Amino acid sequence: MRRHRLAGDADGPEEVTRALVALHATDPASVYLSVLARSAATTLGEVSEAMYDRRSLVRWMGMRRTLFVVARDDVPMIQAAVSASVGATLRRRLISRMIRNGTEPPLSDEVDEWLRSLEGDVESALVRLGAATGTQLASEVPALRTLIPARTASESVQRLTTSVLTLMSADGRLVRSTPTGPWTSRRHLWETTTAWWPHSVPLVDESDAQRDLARRWLERFGPATVEDLQWWTGWTKTTTARVLQALPIEEVDLHGRPGIALSDGSDQEAADAEDWGRRPPVAALLPALDPTPMGWKHRDWFLGIEQEAIFDRAGNIGPTLWWDGEIIGSWAVAPSGEIRTVIAAERGEDARTAVDDAAARLQARLDGAVVIPAVRTALEQSL
Repeated sequence: MRRHRLAGDADGPEEVTRALVALHATDPASVYLSVLARSAATTLGEVSEAMYDRRSLVRWMGMRRTLFVVARDDVPMIQAAVSASVGATLRRRLISRMIRNGTEPPLSDEVDEWLRSLEGDVESALVRLGAATGTQLASEVPALRTLIPARTASESVQRLTTSVLTLMSADGRLVRSTPTGPWTSRRHLWETTTAWWPHSVPLVDESDAQRDLARRWLERFGPATVEDLQWWTGWTKTTTARVLQALPIEEVDLHGRPGIALSDGSDQEAADAEDWGRRPPVAALLPALDPTPMGWKHRDWFLGIEQEAIFDRAGNIGPTLWWDGEIIGSWAVAPSGEIRTVIAAERGEDARTAVDDAAARLQARLDGAVVIPAVRTALEQSL
């Protein structure tokens, strides 16, 4: 856990992001809270500055078709290793549904040709506007309002705006820019990638990018299982096996479960473990979808409480209380701005005092903001 900076000793948003490879950004508030949990001196404003002023951190569609915040320098690696494949899958699925269900109004051209023309129109509109919301783009490019009707009872009518903008972002053509509301807002502006990279995102060989991404993950999350890496990246078993063949890997025992580690990183892992062991235990309040607990498929080894209390049915984690590298409870922000905590696994008075102190510090830093997590879990909702 020292590598994940749960002691709060990271220098700022960029160092936190490097320590975790990527920050989950499906819930915008989680990005800010993940940074604050690991960087005691960082403010909410400084997280925003890193993303939207310095642009050293970028919101990018990545692993498992999930939105992350990654270091700007890592975008080419992420794009080649996972995002391009995600974009290809999204395109196939969208075209398939448009052909199967039809559109309103009907299209006069082949779907693939029509869709690519629409993407070009969207990009041209954004160049003119500089930045725009999805609603504003649909006003500029009316074809975005094209509907895909429902074909079965389980389907719903789909407007193309969101699907097309998401596809273009996965293809590396659009960037999610500043929010249109407060830092907790899920609405944002879109910009062209060339507004951030004038000569476009640098191209990287796919195999090299996948190798580098796997190495980075193992450096920050290893030792772990092959299934953990496959789950986190969203790769197939075949791709994962091929990527690992390009790395110096050794097999390790994870308390009876077969695992892997970088064979050239054991000294650093031992040093990390020894350094963490010398430090006093620390308490941390991590948000929903925090990258630490969402970094592995197998999670039983850091759970001090029942999984059902803090995970939803899809396997997404809610807000958690950590003590000495173990989840012992949950927390929530009340409508008044007060942070409330619940410890479900008793670990003594030192743990309770540390949790109370950490909650008080975070409450002061949020300055009255009310955060409702995107992932609601049983323990969090009990507060």
